[in-house]
Amino acid sequence: MKSRKRRNFSAEMKSRIALEAIKGQKTIQEIATHYGVHPNQVTNWKKQAIEGMASVFADRRSHPETSEEALKAELYQQIGQLQVELDWLKKRSGISR
Repeated sequence: MKSRKRRNFSAEMKSRIALEAIKGQKTIQEIATHYGVHPNQVTNWKKQAIEGMASVFADRRSHPETSEEALKAELYQQIGQLQVELDWLKKRSGISR
C-alpha cells in the first residue's frame, strides 16, 4: 500500500485560488480541477478569505495588535529572567552591586 504525501500550499497560492473562487468566473469544480485540489478545499479557502477580509481594512491605530503586546510581554519576561540570573551570578561570585 502506497501512502500519499500531503501537499502544502503557500498562503499566496491559497489566496490566489480563493480570489478566483470569489470572482465567480469559473465554477468551484473547474478551479479545483485546474489546481488539483478538492472542491471542498476551494470552498473552505474562499470562506476563510471572505471572513478575513474585514481585518485587512481594520483601523490598527485603535486596536493595537495582540502579537505586539505578546512580544513585549515575552521580552519583559526574558529581561526579568536575565536580571535574576545576573543577580545570582554576582552573589555566587562575590561581586557586590
